[in-house]
Amino acid sequence: MTNRTVVVTGIGAITPLAATAPETWEALLAGKSGITRIEDPRYAELELPVEFAGQARRFLTDQLTRPETRRLDPSSQLSLVAAREAWADAGIDAESVVPERLIVDWATGIGGVNTLLDAWDTLREKGPRRVMPMTVPMLMANGPAAAIEMEFGARGGARTYLSACASSTESLAEAYRHVASGDADIVIAGGAEAALHPLPLASFAAMQALSRRNDSPETASRPYDVTRDGFVLGDGAAALILETKEHAEARGAKIYAEVAGAGITSDAFHITAPDPEGSAAARAVLQALEHAGAAREDVVHVNAHATSTPVGDVAEYHAMRRVFGDHLDSIVVSATKASTGHLLGGAGAIEAVFTALALHERVAPPTINLTQQDPEIVMDVATAPRELPQGDLLAVSNSFGFGGHNAVVAFRSA
Repeated sequence: MTNRTVVVTGIGAITPLAATAPETWEALLAGKSGITRIEDPRYAELELPVEFAGQARRFLTDQLTRPETRRLDPSSQLSLVAAREAWADAGIDAESVVPERLIVDWATGIGGVNTLLDAWDTLREKGPRRVMPMTVPMLMANGPAAAIEMEFGARGGARTYLSACASSTESLAEAYRHVASGDADIVIAGGAEAALHPLPLASFAAMQALSRRNDSPETASRPYDVTRDGFVLGDGAAALILETKEHAEARGAKIYAEVAGAGITSDAFHITAPDPEGSAAARAVLQALEHAGAAREDVVHVNAHATSTPVGDVAEYHAMRRVFGDHLDSIVVSATKASTGHLLGGAGAIEAVFTALALHERVAPPTINLTQQDPEIVMDVATAPRELPQGDLLAVSNSFGFGGHNAVVAFRSA
């Protein structure tokens, strides 16, 4: 690492709440829910136990050309839309970019599962001659990174990170390192997921991971509430443009926040369950703070992983209490999956956007659907937009995934 300061200069998002990052942020602060009933008749025919999700794809209307809708899996479509918005938001003059100094660090948890499963149906029902020639490049997990790389002419590298629900936070951690180490002038970082399909939904339901509040989808995701019964599956994408502060200031760019540090660890405990003691998750937070040159007492805000599962929310609480001790009582915590659902490999990226915006606008977003906080989870969870103090602020965004993957990014106010 060097002493280069890494900053966020552009953001983009397409989420279950809205089609753009500003609209998503506005809906989040307004306490809206992006969870809706699934109207696709395939789901009803199969009598799935869960009938709702966070559906970002309904906003994919005029953002793509016809060839893009035909030749890209939904995960790549969402990725391209978010990356284009972030690039435009950063105000980058494409002519001034050195292609060999532009890197894409992207993520997904599952990849082109819709393409894969639809192609299998086509093969069985219509035979091999009807399988699309573009099936493999559409289903491969690095398809979104490749689409972004080609869109912007990035020749410094295009990497794909797959660490379940920690994937896009890991992509941001690596993007931070690429900029800080001098490997790149600009990095397009983030992640996407488009796993809404009857099979993944049935599979998550079979392992008792999903909420089954079919009577009230908009209140189904309720992190920290005593009545929480599982997460809500969602799709979407988010992108962040990272560059050095010097590079950003030289071109007169606006700066949302500084990426101050990152930490990546693993539990080595269980394929799906988190370590209940949260020791490795805590180490990821401490690594991020160490890279930031910050003390735990400097943190004023946490965007928690908080999926709304009975076990996961408690495990993360134990990890945070292990890190912050009594200072946790002074930290404003937001659990934004209550509004967006769980975007799996794209979750960390959208929550990083929320964390950067929270510091930029000095307001922590609310956690909706929390009416009776679990007495085992003793911390200050914002249930309405909460003003953050002035001065130099530090916040962290947590992501923890199946397989025991832990990734944390620390942000400092610009």
